[in-house]
Amino acid sequence: MRLRNLKDKDNYLNNCTYLIKEPQEYIGKWATIFNNNQPIHLEIGMGKGDFIYHMALKYPHINFIGIEKYTGVIARAIKKYPTPLPNLYLINMDAKDLSKVFNGEIATIYLNFSDPWPKARQEKRRLTSLDFLKIYDLVFKDNKRIVMKTDNKDLFAYSLVSLSNYGYILKDVSLDLANKDIDNVLTEYEIKFRNQGITINYLEAIQKNLTIR
Repeated sequence: MRLRNLKDKDNYLNNCTYLIKEPQEYIGKWATIFNNNQPIHLEIGMGKGDFIYHMALKYPHINFIGIEKYTGVIARAIKKYPTPLPNLYLINMDAKDLSKVFNGEIATIYLNFSDPWPKARQEKRRLTSLDFLKIYDLVFKDNKRIVMKTDNKDLFAYSLVSLSNYGYILKDVSLDLANKDIDNVLTEYEIKFRNQGITINYLEAIQKNLTIR
């Protein structure tokens, strides 16, 4: 997601109390940031923050971390949600560096409307590619859980196959999330697509963590 540069972007980034500036310093000890041992849920590509902020409001017994690669986008999220929450932190980072920041600490990963990277040569960039699934192995704590929402049918089909081939069990799958009776917090994209009549694909995939550390 690329947006026009935000005026005073650096000011928002430098003064946000819930933006972690040096996240690699907390690898293996994120519980100390939250000052509790509640499960940690991670959103990769949090955009302007609607989903992760409202999840943190709704579920105070869960800790949330949102990561976003682009500084202009995460600054907009901070501008939109300036009030810190005790169970929410943000990180400006690339998902390919997750294993430098987390080590066996994440309970759930959310992938909401990720870039589909549709060309064959771009496959490794997809967040459900083999390369990223191997990275996730290093950051998950116990059982692995991935929750995904996307409007892109090709990415969704690819993800179903990729996750299944990697040993994930598809616990829940829907081709029309709007008509599914689940507890669903909307993202900014989801609201936009619903208003346009675009159907949303959804999956929840789980796997017992057999990784030997």
